[in-house]
Amino acid sequence: MDSFELNKIMGAVLGTLLFVMGAGFVAEAVYHPIEDNGPGYALPEPELVAGGAPAEDAAPEVPLGVLLASADATRGAAAVRKCQSCHNFGEGEPNKQGPHLYDVVGRLEGSIEDFAYSDALLAHNAAGDVWSYENLNAFLTKPSDYAPGTKMAFAGIRTAEERADILAYLQSLSGAPVPFPAAEEAPAAEPASPAEDAAVSPAESPATATEAPAAAPADAPVVAPESVIETPTTAPSETPIQGTPTTTAQ
Repeated sequence: MDSFELNKIMGAVLGTLLFVMGAGFVAEAVYHPIEDNGPGYALPEPELVAGGAPAEDAAPEVPLGVLLASADATRGAAAVRKCQSCHNFGEGEPNKQGPHLYDVVGRLEGSIEDFAYSDALLAHNAAGDVWSYENLNAFLTKPSDYAPGTKMAFAGIRTAEERADILAYLQSLSGAPVPFPAAEEAPAAEPASPAEDAAVSPAESPATATEAPAAAPADAPVVAPESVIETPTTAPSETPIQGTPTTTAQ
């Protein structure tokens, strides 16, 4: 290979490299973001709460009594199938990994004698806490929050309606079921008192309001209202018209 052919090959390689570098510079100039080029509109950032999530309006919590009033024990029986691997629900059935749950509503917490409870539930037992509907609902929501250190490895039931159905089923597991707590109804709006109605002056009422006449200037002449013009009580005497001859009867 002579030097002329070698020069052509090296020139082609250098030309290719120069083309690639030039294409990179052009692409960077075209697609490089332009910063601080004129005024812009800064979008507001969402406010963050302590947990790091955007703040949202929390939905109003439905009272437990209202949920239990519409709960279904049949749906609750289907929902507790996930618990049957650790608990028995029939009368006279033995404990499993967890204590039996027959007649659990109203029972003193941690009171099954032949079951080894966690220290957290033993503390509830010492405090005299019973498995009321409120306590059962709190425990089913998240057991580790209600009894920190509990042996029950269960995350909890997030849906309030499903917890209410389970509580309705647990109520049926007793010879003397504990009644549900009364449903709390929203207070009715109180009617306005007569004193408040009387506090509204007639001038403020649209039905009886009358516009007050505008005050006359101090130097304006006083004019009697038309409604108080006096009507004469005697008829005026006849006065002959001047320039018109009068006639008398012959």
